[in-house]
Amino acid sequence: MPDRTRRTALPSQLLACKSIDKLIRESEEPEHALKKTLGPWSLTALGIGAVIGSGIFTVIGTAMAGQKFDTPEVSNTPLIHYLLTHTAMAGRPGAGPALALSLVLVAIVCVFTGLCYAELASMIPIAGSAYTYTYATLGELIAWIIGWDLILEYAFSNMSVSVGFAAHIEALLEWFGIHPALKWISPAYLPTGLQDLAGKDLYAPGWHFGFNIPAFLVVMVLTVVLVRGIRESARTNNILVLVKIVAILTFIGAAASFIKPVYWHPFMPNGWTGMLSGGSIIFFTYIGFDSVSTAAEECKHPQRDLPFGILATLVACTLLYGGVALSLSGIVPWQSIMGDGAPVVNALKRLSLEPGGHNLRWVELVVLIGAMLGMISSILVFQLGQARVWFAMSRDGLLPKVFGKIHSRYRTPAVATWVAGFVVGIPAGLLDIGTVSNLSNIGTLFAFVLVSIAVLILRYREPERPRSFRAPWGPIFPVLSIIFCIMLMMGLEVLTWEAFFIWLIVGLMIYFFYSRHRSEFAPQR
Repeated sequence: MPDRTRRTALPSQLLACKSIDKLIRESEEPEHALKKTLGPWSLTALGIGAVIGSGIFTVIGTAMAGQKFDTPEVSNTPLIHYLLTHTAMAGRPGAGPALALSLVLVAIVCVFTGLCYAELASMIPIAGSAYTYTYATLGELIAWIIGWDLILEYAFSNMSVSVGFAAHIEALLEWFGIHPALKWISPAYLPTGLQDLAGKDLYAPGWHFGFNIPAFLVVMVLTVVLVRGIRESARTNNILVLVKIVAILTFIGAAASFIKPVYWHPFMPNGWTGMLSGGSIIFFTYIGFDSVSTAAEECKHPQRDLPFGILATLVACTLLYGGVALSLSGIVPWQSIMGDGAPVVNALKRLSLEPGGHNLRWVELVVLIGAMLGMISSILVFQLGQARVWFAMSRDGLLPKVFGKIHSRYRTPAVATWVAGFVVGIPAGLLDIGTVSNLSNIGTLFAFVLVSIAVLILRYREPERPRSFRAPWGPIFPVLSIIFCIMLMMGLEVLTWEAFFIWLIVGLMIYFFYSRHRSEFAPQR
């Protein structure tokens, strides 16, 4: 009998879930309850503001042109290509003009995942993230894994944005005729080297002496802002959304008269492998769409408004992104933007040097300002989110308590915010945009897989629990979300998978040797 008792008790001890009912009771208390103020159009504006940040102005070059290396290497080959052909590639293929199709594929994946997020958010009605959802459904160990994964996602996404921001700062300085020393505005690691607009080599591939100071400084300045505290308003968000949309439409409109259809042939130069690889990279541009679903607690009619907000956000952003992809690949050869951290702006710069292109210098300035504002808002939001993940995990005992320390004056998680700032800022000064964006993408996709699994588990374990929103067609949407997310993950190169597994192994070592013995569930073990 004692043995049987221990065997039946063991699963619940290993699961160590936070109580969903407790979370719901806390959210319904007057001091925690949120107003039901968001309608379908408010949700759409929120989603567009979160999605249109910086990726379309930065990683689109890497997604379209890929990366090239001197010799074929397994580590630089997309995983799916290596598994199917058992051959290495000399770099990662880009999608070319077919990136427009890659964007449609990514949007479809986001629909499946977004509706899964919406179902969880309607069941666990508290402001939070995938970390909160998994802690309440899959248990402490999986919550640790996804929290550790979210740190990877937020950190490397902001490294990508910061590197792109530095490239746009360089372009802005050049617009005013200022030319700083190249070694202080370029990453120290350049896997494909660095070329000027004429194709002349400025740096050979590999490491060189230097540090990307603008990428480091933008992170640290915003870290100071976050430590002091920041309050976002709907009006500010709507203004930023309008500025970013204007910048995109300005580029599309200006580029229309310079498009050369010959640049679109062949449309899929690297076949389906290139399109999938491009989608795996460009997925970065959609990070943030789940902010629509996590606002379920504040919806007036979540069953109606959440699907509308998610679908409208993805349709609007896909149309805008597709317009940028087709315009960019139509005005410059897609191979020429490889490794470019500011491909849209630099394409305009090239056109401004051609006959009749002088007026494009002002278009370039408009796009620069819109892109930089989008990047600043993205860095701010994701640095805030990363610090809150560190803070939440510390509060739960999974990280040292020092990360949960609150500033005595500003009442913000100051230690977590400063640590997150240096964790992002220093690598941003050293690494190129292609390297850091890949790890952000694989981290995000892995989180989406776990969220979709959580939906399936809760439907089986607690089918009667009230849901103000349910993803349609039974298990089809969660299963499709899992399949498509894994497919996009396989479009990333083997090296990214290796780095991701190393990150997870380090995280598991920290959990089993430290976190597991200090969490709130430790006394039950």
